[in-house]
Amino acid sequence: MPEYPEGLPIGAGWVSVSDASDVVFPYDGSVIGSAPVGTPDLATRAIDEAVAVAHEVAALPSRTRRQLLNDVAAALRSHREEFEQLLVLETGKPLVDCRVEVARTIVTWEAAAEEVSRLHGETVPLDLLPSGDGLVGFWKRKPIGVVVGIAGFNYPVLLASHKIAPAIAAGCPVVVKPAPQTPLATLWLVHLVRSVAPIPAMVQLVTGDAAVGSALVTDRRVGAVSFTGSAAVGHQIARDAAPTKTLLELGSNAALVVAEDADLEAAADAVLRGGFYASGQACISVQRVLVVSSVASDFTARVLARLGEVVVGDPRAETTRVSKLIDSRSTDRVVEWVDKATAAGARVLAGGSLVDGALEPTVLADVPDGVECWDEEIFGPVVCLRTVSDVDAAFAAVNASRYGLHASVYSRSLSTAFRALDELDVGGVVVNEVPGFRSDTMPYGGVKDSGIGREGPRFAVEELTVTRMAVLRP
Repeated sequence: MPEYPEGLPIGAGWVSVSDASDVVFPYDGSVIGSAPVGTPDLATRAIDEAVAVAHEVAALPSRTRRQLLNDVAAALRSHREEFEQLLVLETGKPLVDCRVEVARTIVTWEAAAEEVSRLHGETVPLDLLPSGDGLVGFWKRKPIGVVVGIAGFNYPVLLASHKIAPAIAAGCPVVVKPAPQTPLATLWLVHLVRSVAPIPAMVQLVTGDAAVGSALVTDRRVGAVSFTGSAAVGHQIARDAAPTKTLLELGSNAALVVAEDADLEAAADAVLRGGFYASGQACISVQRVLVVSSVASDFTARVLARLGEVVVGDPRAETTRVSKLIDSRSTDRVVEWVDKATAAGARVLAGGSLVDGALEPTVLADVPDGVECWDEEIFGPVVCLRTVSDVDAAFAAVNASRYGLHASVYSRSLSTAFRALDELDVGGVVVNEVPGFRSDTMPYGGVKDSGIGREGPRFAVEELTVTRMAVLRP
């Protein structure tokens, strides 16, 4: 296990806490460590400390912020394997996915460092009206203030980094709250950041339950709240935080459309890769597959023929692709949703059973509207196939969802690809690749109940700064 001070990183040092909780390995329930548990009072204290250093953080030279971000990326790279192993134990996510998470985390810090030099404004022509004659106008970007970042359990270090790194680039102090199930890797990350930060209190961490989160997001001194998690919790945060700015990266039930001219083998491969990575615990994993009827039989056969490639087992193994979910409650919910779908007329084409407590990769057909497997975010290794008459019907089904994060379309037609870009009501359209594709430098976020605002260092920095207009009469 990594070494860092005891307690919570609040203010310039680490604060002792009276309570601690065990962190368990989801695969076998063994205790892998103990984490300090914060309180609402400590959350308020962290905001106090962040406010106290906000002006000092905003005044840090660009070169200092850029160097800090690059130093963190270097530290992550030097501890890469240790982070990978800790993430496997803490999240229960397969090793292959934890390696991807750490690689993406490093890119995120490097990209945030590059954005520091691009943080600038521009001039404005004020003399379009006679009253502006002789005036000089320009705007610049200023830090929004204290940032609160709340991350999910499935990619804890990466999601926290998408809150912390852009805040540093923008010149904002940040208080991060990790998910209660997965605090250890994020604690270590924050320790590494503070070890090289010129102002340790510019990055703080508070653990705890919903009461801690509420204390953070309802503090009127906060400039912005950035949250990754479920739609229900995100909506509550937006209500509680108002009028504070909120950036919400929420859930989805990502769709993949298979057109009649698709490369069926590539599309089937996309379902296998995109539907079950991270054991299905990813907001843009393939959940709904809409297949044009003329190729539905062939496509379904290809998926089922290769389903055995998705190995279920110990997440520490190189070959494992699906393992146990984060906890038994999540597993019970997914199984219940599958049962409710079959009771409503869905057919189980493969999977549907538990293997040593892990749900097999499951493929359902004929899942109707109105059941959770189709309407909501399942967050488990379940893919739902539906046959549609044509691409028009497929696009209509994609847009009928209350979610809109990512969707993908498999087609050889450039016309269909551009139609998808124009017509699909989602934050990102991916053509001939999984909807779960995400480069951490691209704008990432959704529409409708999938959230508001965009992540990706360039876009998050914009979200965490405000324009300040300057009007001068020389």
